[in-house]
Amino acid sequence: MSSSASSSAMKSMFDPKLVKPAIAESFKKLAPQIQWRNPVMFVVYLGSILTTMFLIKSLFGKDEAASGFIALVSIWLWFTVLFANFAEAMAEGRSKAQAASLRSAKKNVVAKKLANESRESAVTLTDSNSLRRGDLLLVEAGDMIPADGEVVDGIASVNEAAITGESAPVIRESGGDFSAVTGGTQVLSDWIVMRVSVNPGEAFLDRMIAMVEGAKRQKTPNEIALTILLVALTIVFLLVTVTLLPFSMFGVSAVGAGSPPSVTVLISLLVCLIPTTIAGLLSAIGVAGMSRMMQANVIATSGRAVEAAGDVNVLLLDKTGTITLGNRQASTFIPANGVTEHALADAAQLASLNDETPEGRSVVVLAKIRFNIREREIATLGATFIPFTAQTRMSGVHLKDGDRQREILKGAASAIKQHVENLGGVFTADINQKVDDVARRGSTPLVVADDKVVLGVVELKDIVKGGIKERFSELRRMGITTIMITGDNRLTAAAIAAEAGVDDFLAEATPEAKLKLIRDYQAEGKLVAMTGDGTNDAPALAQADVAVAMNTGTQAAKEAGNMVDLDSNPTKLIEIVEIGKQMLMTRGSLTTFSIANDVAKYFAIIPAAFASTFPALNALNIMHLGSPNSAILSAVIFNALIIIVLIPLALKGVAYKAIGAQQLLRRNLLIYGLGGLVVPFIGIKIIDAALTSVGFA
Repeated sequence: MSSSASSSAMKSMFDPKLVKPAIAESFKKLAPQIQWRNPVMFVVYLGSILTTMFLIKSLFGKDEAASGFIALVSIWLWFTVLFANFAEAMAEGRSKAQAASLRSAKKNVVAKKLANESRESAVTLTDSNSLRRGDLLLVEAGDMIPADGEVVDGIASVNEAAITGESAPVIRESGGDFSAVTGGTQVLSDWIVMRVSVNPGEAFLDRMIAMVEGAKRQKTPNEIALTILLVALTIVFLLVTVTLLPFSMFGVSAVGAGSPPSVTVLISLLVCLIPTTIAGLLSAIGVAGMSRMMQANVIATSGRAVEAAGDVNVLLLDKTGTITLGNRQASTFIPANGVTEHALADAAQLASLNDETPEGRSVVVLAKIRFNIREREIATLGATFIPFTAQTRMSGVHLKDGDRQREILKGAASAIKQHVENLGGVFTADINQKVDDVARRGSTPLVVADDKVVLGVVELKDIVKGGIKERFSELRRMGITTIMITGDNRLTAAAIAAEAGVDDFLAEATPEAKLKLIRDYQAEGKLVAMTGDGTNDAPALAQADVAVAMNTGTQAAKEAGNMVDLDSNPTKLIEIVEIGKQMLMTRGSLTTFSIANDVAKYFAIIPAAFASTFPALNALNIMHLGSPNSAILSAVIFNALIIIVLIPLALKGVAYKAIGAQQLLRRNLLIYGLGGLVVPFIGIKIIDAALTSVGFA
């Protein structure tokens, strides 16, 4: 990142519109019922209250320690609590700002309720808040879509900018995987009849707002485990600190000299010993992870999904649109023996005249480029077009040529072979060889037949995306297995998989095969991530640990997934895994820093705390701090300030690098472990020098 980009990111992070509410929220979070949610910081909170009580007592001449010292310790303990609150409030503020922008898209509009699925049926105007699942609505050009639902009739151009942030309109139509519409979007042209799929309060926009609100975030399993560890460390140090006072009093009475440390000093010692740095930032890290998903235009319906993304072992990736550019294009006509290339091109073009898919249009274009074969008027051909279905895996045209009837079909080799043989024709070894040759090149063979005569093969090329092989190499270094999912035959799938650099592939994939593959990996103890958009993907999405549904997909897919990609970009799955990894890396890095930080603080505060009781401990004062009181106060001040210093890192996340677990551990220990040891020595020494210079002793 350039310095200008970094500075602009920092400015946006500390935007006054976020900072001012966060400061106010920091004070609101001082309520005991809120502080109790973070046990480590609750101990600091209690310490702040106790030192404040000692300060009040000192004002009445009952000094537990020097009143100025107590006052400063008390103030900085309260700052420690407030700074931790501020870190969480800043993270929540960013999420709330995102939620506010989403909430502005949620409007109460008038809905046109229909009596049945016909556009011509009776229309009743009703409030969108009163709509229920199953209601049928008419939405025309200029109308807002009142609720989430499925298009049952019609086709329309829809502006989804309020949801996705993209200004380009999208097409929504009945049937297929582009029938889902979202409340709060607007129909720009034409009309649709839609069936409402949710009740009030259950809409996609409602769920987005609820999940983006950081305050409603559930703690993830790893976060809970880390919290338990931090609480255990706090209890251990609490017991140690509590026992130090009687031991010190016993030591003083035995030696007959010196004085035991004050309770204020022991509270300061406890606060500096317990892992306050990571405890104060832990919630902010989790909220920021959800926020970064939102910035990537991904809505996570579960905090567990964000964390699971960081622990994923296996990625299931669709070939088309993810690994390849999609929109396969016809590149070559390969005629059968005894058939001219022109005859094959003419037949393939006839079979594709009504095929509006990118592949079908590319066949027509290639025939025009190669042989100047022009599109013919449909009416003059007496043609009846045969649509493609998943069952037949063929499409084409039925022609009346005088008394003769012809049926030209194009489709998968296995489907054309079965069709030709059923008519008494022969699928020759020559055609088989041509099909295999095309498949080995990583292309898709499209076989063309005129009645029972096979004319040849059209080669459809699918281009592997640039840079995708390097991305997969990075994932492999991180220990993640990549698996390509495709409906192509094994030869084609193997060629594309080799070119893309994936670890494995599943060819001729069915919903059952995807589901079985996921369960097999999960049975080995691995976490699986996948994307999907169709109803047939719903079972596998429901089974996957990280399931990213496309926003353009069906309602069934979105309900089965635990994330929704508003951009409907299948390659986003790789970015999602990186965001999850970054959140875990941030948490691990700051935990390493916090624990190392505490070790360094021991050398500052322990010699100072017990110098009056055990003078021999002065030998451990390797930092040569000015006085016991300034040493203790310096450690307390540093303990508070370091939370503020680390807030940008907690919110932004540590720099992501695709490295293995061992390299990551070494990097953490070198940067954050060593840094956590060195920084406190420097920071405490600087603060102590400042206190000494103003005459504090």
